[in-house]
Amino acid sequence: MGPLKILIWGIHGSYLNTLVHIPHQWYLPVKPDRPEGYGGMGRGLLKTDHVCDVPAEEVSDLDLDLVIFQTPKNYFQDQFEILSPEQQQKLPKIYLQHNVPKPHATDTRHPVDDPSTLLVHVTHYNRLMWDNNRTPTVVIEHSVAIDPRVRYQGHLERGITVINSMPERGRALGHDLFIEARKQIPLDIAGFGNEGLNPIGDFAYQELHFRVAEYRFLYSPIRYTSLPLSVIEALHIGMPVVALATTELPTVIENGVHGYISCEPDELIERMRHLLAHPAEARRLGENARTLARDRFNLERFTADWNRAFERVLS
Repeated sequence: MGPLKILIWGIHGSYLNTLVHIPHQWYLPVKPDRPEGYGGMGRGLLKTDHVCDVPAEEVSDLDLDLVIFQTPKNYFQDQFEILSPEQQQKLPKIYLQHNVPKPHATDTRHPVDDPSTLLVHVTHYNRLMWDNNRTPTVVIEHSVAIDPRVRYQGHLERGITVINSMPERGRALGHDLFIEARKQIPLDIAGFGNEGLNPIGDFAYQELHFRVAEYRFLYSPIRYTSLPLSVIEALHIGMPVVALATTELPTVIENGVHGYISCEPDELIERMRHLLAHPAEARRLGENARTLARDRFNLERFTADWNRAFERVLS
């Protein structure tokens, strides 16, 4: 299979940053006012030579091989506005589903019901929980493309949480658990939309991981989501992770090996105290975490999985 010409909307920038490292030609539609999905490559992402922002009105002139959707709006509205009906709307289609089902964890039907579209889930938990209708599915686990110079330092005797808009997203993202833990443990937060939590800042993607690497551990208080990319990034950095044992995380973090997981928040607070008091233990866990990231969440495996998905829809 030679290089493909692929259209994808600018959704989920951190994931997109990794996806476009696969050596195909990627086209992202843009509009002047940058509405949802039409912002192109986001600020500070590690752009590659084979990514091209294209004015939305020129997309219909592109010679494309396939289209990747990431939201219901992409699938039910955007494609009919910018793709040519004679050719592009008939191209092979992939729907990349990033999220867990909502509002109900087990009884929510996926919006796409199409045997000719391939539905890609990012975790096995997600595929299990969604009602996928008649749409064929495959799981492609995460990888990340961060600056390879980033290495765990851990010299700050504090924990770090990396979540966007935590107050707005509430209990599902563990806002209450973060607040309670912060009363007992020195914890900082990074990400946009956290103004009321005194965040350390909303950093460009390339800068963020250098800052995160200074902290002793990453704390993820999220109750219900896909496997957070901040966790995968921390593993690649070589950083221990403390997190709730929910959704896909119990298949990733092994207690006392890569960090600590539990459904008991008070137990996690004690684990965080332990890591603050024992930097050598934190470094040992971080080294194991980095090995896990290299073995399971490497870019080579991610690329091979996606190329198999492309071959499947093209055939």
